[in-house]
Amino acid sequence: MAARTNATPGRREIPVSEFKMRCLRLVDEVNEKGGEIVITKRGRPVARVTRVSDARNAPTLGRWKTVVRIEGDIVNSDWSEEFDATRRR
Repeated sequence: MAARTNATPGRREIPVSEFKMRCLRLVDEVNEKGGEIVITKRGRPVARVTRVSDARNAPTLGRWKTVVRIEGDIVNSDWSEEFDATRRR
């Protein structure tokens, strides 16, 4: 199975079997040219290879936007009712 290039520039997907055969060359390629390689197993993404510097410089603003929802005042809230240590028995 051949590598599949996605709509995202510099990103491509390859099956884990191909990654095993070409591992060192692929890692060197990512280090030199940048981009990322998504490794798939049975067509599903399982790992990503990217430069360390690229991963560290990834934008953090908005990263949790679709994952976390904040309701109410999280700074000035009384959480004592939520913990067993503060309850009277």
